[in-house]
Amino acid sequence: MFVLAELKDTVRISPDQFNLKLLEAVRDEINRKLANKVLLNVGLCIALKDVISLKDSFILPGDGASHTEVVFRYIVFRPPVGNVLTGKIRSCSHEGVHVTLGFFDDILIPPTALQHPSRFDETERAWVWEYPLDDGGKHDLFMDIGEPIKFRVSREIFEESSPIGPPKNEALQPGTSAQGCTSTPQQSNEARTPYKIIAAINESGLGVLSWWDQQQQAEETNNEEEAEENNVDYDNDENGEGAYEE
Repeated sequence: MFVLAELKDTVRISPDQFNLKLLEAVRDEINRKLANKVLLNVGLCIALKDVISLKDSFILPGDGASHTEVVFRYIVFRPPVGNVLTGKIRSCSHEGVHVTLGFFDDILIPPTALQHPSRFDETERAWVWEYPLDDGGKHDLFMDIGEPIKFRVSREIFEESSPIGPPKNEALQPGTSAQGCTSTPQQSNEARTPYKIIAAINESGLGVLSWWDQQQQAEETNNEEEAEENNVDYDNDENGEGAYEE
C-alpha cells in the first residue's frame, strides 16, 4: 500500500531559516512542499523517509535564498492493482460506492463492480445487494454510510490538475472586453481529481464486513446444531470398559 519513491528536487531555503542546520531546513521544506500532495504517476505523498544526498548550495542573483539540489526518498501511498484494502463507505450515488481510508477519499466502486445483482435505493441513498436465498427469494443487504468495507484495487487514474489556461469556450470574441466575460458556476467550480482509485467487490469475501460475519456466524450455528443432533454419549462400565449409549 505504501511505497518508497526516490525523488530529486532543488530546494529553496529562505534567509530566515539560515539559523537552522542545512539538513534540518531541507527536511522541513520538503515536507512543507510535498506532504499530502499528489505527484503525477507517483502517488499521494505522506512523509519524508530520508535524504540521500545534498549538493552544494548556490544563491541566484537578486534572490537572497539558497538553492540546494537534493536527492531523497519519500513515503508514498500507491497501492498496487490487485491489492485488497479495508476502508469505510463515505457515500453512495448513481456513480457507485465512494470509500474513504481516512487519509484518502478518492476511491470509487462503480455499479458494474458491485456484488450482482445490486440496485440503488433512492429512499435510503444506498446501494443494496439482493442476496439470493435457497428458496428463490432475495435478502436485501444495504451498503450503509460508515460501514467497513473490503475491496480490491482494479485500476488507478492519474490526471493532470495544474492550471492550463481558460477553457476554449471562454476565449474572447472580437470586439468584446474582458469585463464583459463571465464564467458559469459549473466552469469555475470544476475541479479535477489528480489521483483516483477504481475498486471492485464483485467476488466472494469482499464487500461490507458484516455480511460475511453474519454468514460465518450462521454457518457456525448450523455446525453446532448438527453436532448436537449427531452427538452420542459415552460412559464407562464397572470394569472400566467404554460403551456408547444410544
